[in-house]
Amino acid sequence: MASTEDKAANKENVSSWKDSIYNPRTGELLGRTASSWGLVIRPNSLDIFYNKSDPVKYAEHVQNLESFLQRYNDTEQEKNEDCRQGEYFEQDNTEEMTKKVCRFKRGSLSLCSGLSDTSFGYSEGKPCVLLKMNRIIGLKPRGDPYINCTVKKDTPVQMQYFPSEGRIDKMYFPYYGKKAHENYVQPLVAVKLLLTKEEYNKVLSVECRVEGSDLRNNDERDKFLGRVTFRIKVVE
Repeated sequence: MASTEDKAANKENVSSWKDSIYNPRTGELLGRTASSWGLVIRPNSLDIFYNKSDPVKYAEHVQNLESFLQRYNDTEQEKNEDCRQGEYFEQDNTEEMTKKVCRFKRGSLSLCSGLSDTSFGYSEGKPCVLLKMNRIIGLKPRGDPYINCTVKKDTPVQMQYFPSEGRIDKMYFPYYGKKAHENYVQPLVAVKLLLTKEEYNKVLSVECRVEGSDLRNNDERDKFLGRVTFRIKVVE
């Protein structure tokens, strides 16, 4: 973050209005550095409470996931590039050039794709949650980033990750901005919570973090920095 020593002592030191959007001196975007941005979940709720025996109770979550995944349908993704895995997809940095987009098909989310199970696991009490990173212009995370989720309870809750091991491939970075990268879609990670009957009727707090990279995820002053926490309760 910007140093407290940055003072408006003279005209040269006064930040322009543009600095409030992107500050080239500090590398901050909207007041935050790229490494300080967090995770977003779908369905669009931090409290996922529902009765698995009543489709009406979870219909909103299912519809939210289905609507969100429309851009990841094969008919849309076939228009995009079949990129080389494990490598950044860097492109010519001319502003006029429309950037190409790496393909991400919803089928790679397997049991959480909504293709084989249109309820995304909600009808069986083993719900899916989708996670994505915010779009950050120019971000190229080092290492091998992946999503890891934990439940705050004495005994662990079993989970499945799609794609395998919750990996976020480097080929989806960097992002070049809304104007140049108009058709860009973020890579997704799906987490399927394999809840048992013993875990029903309880409010479970789930925390998911970006691990394996230089992206920060442990600042107690910012609970959304490289992570997200949500609650889930399944009633039988």
